[in-house]
Amino acid sequence: MAKDTKNAIFIDNVEYDHDSLSDEQKVLFSHCLDLDRKISSAQFNLDQLRIGKDAFFGMLKNSLIASKAIAEANQAEEVETVQ
Repeated sequence: MAKDTKNAIFIDNVEYDHDSLSDEQKVLFSHCLDLDRKISSAQFNLDQLRIGKDAFFGMLKNSLIASKAIAEANQAEEVETVQ
């Protein structure tokens, strides 16, 4: 008969039966699982923040380039008007 690995957990390539852990070990394991989920969520949020920042920074650069082009065009018009 196949071994039931439904409650098996692996730590450093060693298999443990979750049901045989002490109450303290189960709590510690639960904390580890919860922290893994929180780390994944934080990484997901960080990815969104970085991409958002990159998008806003790109829009800022484009705006600065456009402002510079407009200023240069206005300056060229002023020079033509004076001559």
